[in-house]
Amino acid sequence: MANARALDKRRKSIRNIRKITRTMELIATARYKKAMDRAQAATAYTDQITKIVKRLAAAGLDVKHPLLEPRDNPNKARVLVLTSNRGLCGGYNGNVLRTAMPRIRDLRDTIDEVAVDASGKRGVNGLKFRKTLVDNAYLGFEDQPAYDEVEKIADQYLTEYVTGKIDRLDVVYTKFISTSRQIATIETLLPLGSLSDEEAAASDDDEKSVEFEFLPSAESILEEVVPTSFKVRLFKCFLDAAVSEQVARMIAMKGATENAGDMIKQLSMTYNRARQSQITGEIMEIIGGVEALAK
Repeated sequence: MANARALDKRRKSIRNIRKITRTMELIATARYKKAMDRAQAATAYTDQITKIVKRLAAAGLDVKHPLLEPRDNPNKARVLVLTSNRGLCGGYNGNVLRTAMPRIRDLRDTIDEVAVDASGKRGVNGLKFRKTLVDNAYLGFEDQPAYDEVEKIADQYLTEYVTGKIDRLDVVYTKFISTSRQIATIETLLPLGSLSDEEAAASDDDEKSVEFEFLPSAESILEEVVPTSFKVRLFKCFLDAAVSEQVARMIAMKGATENAGDMIKQLSMTYNRARQSQITGEIMEIIGGVEALAK
């Protein structure tokens, strides 16, 4: 039978751990609600600006924009992997990395130069462990990524794409669908041709027949709308990743708290048995001593 004092010490240690995991669960829940509100607001904005690009594409305009045109035989690609700075969030980071690595290998089989960027310390360390060099590491994003910070990254990618330094940009992140469902996914954000094609295919006949008048010109409007649509889509990826991280941490800490409670119950039962056995032994020793003195 295990020593009662050692069992009691272990039980107290697990109780302290349960307090920590419970606190982390509550913090993750509060952060999740705030992050989800921001993600929902960004979703509405992203949908609206996507509709604008969709309607422009459906209007039959003879207008071209470099961000909308796919490039033949691309030879320079970049992959951005969005992970977290901290752990204790279940399989969140592992799922993103397991999704990213096959895409990186596939691109390297078909494209000469493939660069990899990562957001989050866990992603940077995970890619290095997998022998993948990280060109740019973004470690300043937490549960509330700021649009201004994401815009700086987006402007950098836009400049590289327009100047021909990259021909393609893929973003690997965890897409938030609901509290019970988040999926590690890959989106090709550059070129943006897929955006107008997919949305135009989903439009109805009334929208296809709409005629527009542009002031001052369609070209000037596209110069504003198309880069903005890329920026908000990239920002939406960061927001989805932040929400999914908090959900994963909330679920992981809830599971850890429940497991700690189960362990405490088991240890309490074992402790009670050990203590009872110890008391019984002491009583038997006293009885034996009394009988010896009586003789």
